[in-house]
Amino acid sequence: MIRKSLLLFASFIVFMTACSSTTGKQTNNDTAPKVEEEVSGKPIHLTYETFLEKVWNFEENPQNWVYEGELPAVIDFYADWCAPCRKVAPIMDKLAKEYDGKLHIYKIDVDDEQKLAAVFRVQSIPSVLFTPVTGQPMMQAGALTEEMYRQIIDEELVNK
Repeated sequence: MIRKSLLLFASFIVFMTACSSTTGKQTNNDTAPKVEEEVSGKPIHLTYETFLEKVWNFEENPQNWVYEGELPAVIDFYADWCAPCRKVAPIMDKLAKEYDGKLHIYKIDVDDEQKLAAVFRVQSIPSVLFTPVTGQPMMQAGALTEEMYRQIIDEELVNK
């Protein structure tokens, strides 16, 4: 009975913290991408082109991860229709202000940037890519608490 309860609880947690990126709105590739001016202390929305410039140009380096940025980055793969993503959004806003000048917070809408989601094999959202200046990035699927994001940022990106 306890084992069944634990299984049900674990299933509920997974359901509540991740959305499948294969559902939701489907967009036409002809629509204009979201482009935002960079504003200090705010998350920056990336398009395919800006991802290649700021993060990793996998068209030129398909076999090797070569981070293009000067500061570490947190990249939030999300969708507007995803409830857990909407819970993570204010956390990312707060972290962007708190870590301004120490790291970048980027956001990628998986509906608008399906190629980028495919490159990283994003199958559930939110998925967050933690990107150090040197070394390999680390992907985390599912919504975490603000404290958990802060701990990963401090230990793996900022104070490394």
